[in-house]
Amino acid sequence: MIYLGLEFHAAIAASGAFGRALPLPLGQLLQEPITDPVAIFLTILAIMLVAPLLVERLRLPGIIGLILAGVVVGPYGLGILERDSTIVLLGTVGLLFLMFLGGLETSLDDLKRNADKPIIFGLSTFVVPMVIGTGVMVALGYGFWAAVLVASCFASHTLVALPVLNKLGIMRHPASTATLGATLITNVLALLVLAVVVKADQGDLTLGFWLFLIPALTIYTFAVLWGVPKLGRWFFKQFGHDEGAEFTFVLAALFVASYLASLIEIEPIVGAFLAGVAITQIIPRLSPLMNRVQFIGNTLFVPIFLISVGMLVDPLILVREPQTLLLVSIIVLAELASKFFAAWVAARWFKWKLPSTMVMFGLSMAQAASTLAAITIAFDIGLVDEVVVNAIIVMILVSCVLSPWVVARWGAQIQTEPVEANAASFDGSNTPTASALGQRVLIPVANPSTEDNLLQLAIILTKRVEGTLLPLHVLPDRNQPIAEADKTRQNRLLDTAETIAHAATIPVETIGRIDDSIAWGILRTIQERNADLLICGWKGFSTYRENFFGSVIDTIVRSATIPVLISRFPQPIENTEKVVLAITGRQANLGQIKQTLTITQCLAEELKAPLQVVQMTVGSARDSGTDRSANRKLTALLQEKDIAVQPVQGNTVKRVSEAVQPNTLLVLIASTRIVGQSALGREPEAITKANWDTNILVLHFPAQPTKHA
Repeated sequence: MIYLGLEFHAAIAASGAFGRALPLPLGQLLQEPITDPVAIFLTILAIMLVAPLLVERLRLPGIIGLILAGVVVGPYGLGILERDSTIVLLGTVGLLFLMFLGGLETSLDDLKRNADKPIIFGLSTFVVPMVIGTGVMVALGYGFWAAVLVASCFASHTLVALPVLNKLGIMRHPASTATLGATLITNVLALLVLAVVVKADQGDLTLGFWLFLIPALTIYTFAVLWGVPKLGRWFFKQFGHDEGAEFTFVLAALFVASYLASLIEIEPIVGAFLAGVAITQIIPRLSPLMNRVQFIGNTLFVPIFLISVGMLVDPLILVREPQTLLLVSIIVLAELASKFFAAWVAARWFKWKLPSTMVMFGLSMAQAASTLAAITIAFDIGLVDEVVVNAIIVMILVSCVLSPWVVARWGAQIQTEPVEANAASFDGSNTPTASALGQRVLIPVANPSTEDNLLQLAIILTKRVEGTLLPLHVLPDRNQPIAEADKTRQNRLLDTAETIAHAATIPVETIGRIDDSIAWGILRTIQERNADLLICGWKGFSTYRENFFGSVIDTIVRSATIPVLISRFPQPIENTEKVVLAITGRQANLGQIKQTLTITQCLAEELKAPLQVVQMTVGSARDSGTDRSANRKLTALLQEKDIAVQPVQGNTVKRVSEAVQPNTLLVLIASTRIVGQSALGREPEAITKANWDTNILVLHFPAQPTKHA
């Protein structure tokens, strides 16, 4: 059986398959390749800094500059850098990171709900290039198996333009999601074709080959998509306080999945993509950890991969071998035409407009990873000659340069297309609105053990509307000087909050305050800083004394002029597997329920968890006509938003508890307060006591209407 592991880059460098060496390489006119490790890394950093800036002045995507810079400094250009084992290693890591980042932006729930689009486009962008490519190569006089293998190079694709999607902010657009899902299908099928062709050429295409490959691939896919999230949730629960350990776990998941893929003779890039799909289920998209992973990948490793791709290209092929020109033209045109036709057919089927078609085409045209692996192996076993290999390399260069340009050109227009509800704002529109909660979120920080979860929650709600985070710590003035130890602790808590907010790239204004009491310090800060949402921690119950005389939470809830989100997190928020919103007809008016629903939808999407709504319906003749009318309006609202509803009757605490499973985030609305009870009402506290290990959010709205009501 063939081995399609990480070593294919090394095989490329060693095989000499990409053009014969010049009698007098251009690099010898200047100097020998740089060998000092520090100088090599400095040269790469200089390219990463300068090349994108230069090409962006020409209104081209920056990654084109990285590829072209690799051509210039590579062994077939000026010879400044040699494509040695260090470049191969870093380039391979960059390639795996590229596929991993694509997986991180692929929601498994979205794929389940819209599986038809990735499957249809994946099959289209695989079958059409396979048919056209095979026909073209057979017409040029090549054998059937050689033609099929070259066609598989057309069928696969590498997401070189993925950073452009990130920059444009259209990663979650249906066209992008369909192409990301299709990538997994096309690459697996293309590599399967490669394995079959090699086995057929060697005469080893036996039943045993299929009996091993298909079960192994099935078991491996299930193990990654099911096992990594399970292991991750356990790890984050045990070591979630250590940011370094969390980051290391993510990297370990990436490389373990990639290595295990190579053991079952599947390309490691497939494992990297699956690892990203698995990891994104347990890391909120707007969390500091996700930001760190994406920053390291997009800033360091992916650019090195793009430079290494450019270093493979010999720009003088056409000058030295004019007979290659015709073959190059045919192969490049066949590849581009087949990919465009596949995207056009799929887009017509989905009834999408031209910008979506061109984005799909731009993303799927780029060839690099799988193509390099396939053509190297084909050359080594004698299926194709050096002329075909050089033509494929030119195709790689052309497609890698055109791909980001096409995506940038048409991706800027894709936002004008009607899309499914985009959660950029809490009202379901594509752009944040002035009335969306989260523009200025105030979050008191006092307990280091709960601060991380509260900040994660605040970051999700703030970043979605491009708001500002306001961490606050209040030192109560008890008619005596504030101790230096208390001031030091205050600064430490605020510094930690600021660091976490900066890691998530959101604006932050830390507030250290001395006031009469903690509660009134918070309430005065709400007015002074124009906060529109307050997030507080909660222990989950109230004592008899607090019920009558009031606790800090009671004082805040009774006097706050903005919505208050009271939070209790016995489990890490990233472990959430399900979000449940429980509502009763008497709890709140329809406007408050709408706001609670949009916040809950936001959390469910960011935490990659399914949303379930439990609606307490009218259960007896004693319920008024007003209650029945409210229930009907609520049902209509949920149906309008296409949200699954579970209507229940009977004891509220019991019915809500039945909907709670391990790792559930339960969202409630504060009920009416009675003297002698908690300010949140009886039901939220009773539900919390019955589900003590469950993460719970209770949203309380001010008694008087506000601009958010």
